[in-house]
Amino acid sequence: MSFAGGALSVLAAAAFAFKARTQWVSLLVSYAIGALLGASFLEVLPHAITAGGDATTTMATVLGGILAFFVLEKLVLWRHCHIESCEGHEPLAHDHGHDHGRSGLMIMVGDTFHNFVDGVLIAAAFMEDVRLGIITALAMIAHEIPQEVGDFVILLHSGYSKGRALAFNLLSSLATLVGALLAYVALGQVQSAVPVLLALAAASMIYVAVADLIPGLHKRPEIRATVQQVLLIAAGIGTIVLTHHIVDHLAE
Repeated sequence: MSFAGGALSVLAAAAFAFKARTQWVSLLVSYAIGALLGASFLEVLPHAITAGGDATTTMATVLGGILAFFVLEKLVLWRHCHIESCEGHEPLAHDHGHDHGRSGLMIMVGDTFHNFVDGVLIAAAFMEDVRLGIITALAMIAHEIPQEVGDFVILLHSGYSKGRALAFNLLSSLATLVGALLAYVALGQVQSAVPVLLALAAASMIYVAVADLIPGLHKRPEIRATVQQVLLIAAGIGTIVLTHHIVDHLAE
């Protein structure tokens, strides 16, 4: 169920993203921002605080995670500037319609943390009760689909082909299975790391949305584009909220 949960959410998101035309990607970036921010603030962080029991520690971990992702992105930029010509270290984010894989790398790191935690939660639910495990796995799939759509769009925006984006997302989803297997072997020890991993996953989503994606939206300051961007961001957040309510209703 952990493997199926991770793979099905990725494939469902890919089925949508593969149909998207190239010119839609810039529009869907706004939706991805909403999905990332909605998932981080409405789903991941509340779970991290509940699991850890200490909001201050969780928020400190998020701050540390954002700083770590900043350093990681600097390393990616440094590597790019030493491999290719980089005159005066000019901003690279949108010089050829993509950002040289930077935001894609950030989101894959954070998504791997998130998928690992999903696997731990699914395994814990199954060890408590099979029915609870099935409901938890289905809830994970439903919650992940809008976020995976956002992740897929970000990979395309970063310059990945659709095939590579699918392959990297599927590879990241294997962390769900790893988390479930480790939880089955040593649930207590693995569960103690859940709050930290969730906080780091939230940090990656917030960082990519705010540092990598939102600045690109400011390159279209006209009113029509701004309204379109706001509506799509709201749609991304709304999808997370709607999915949450649907899953909670089915679980009851």
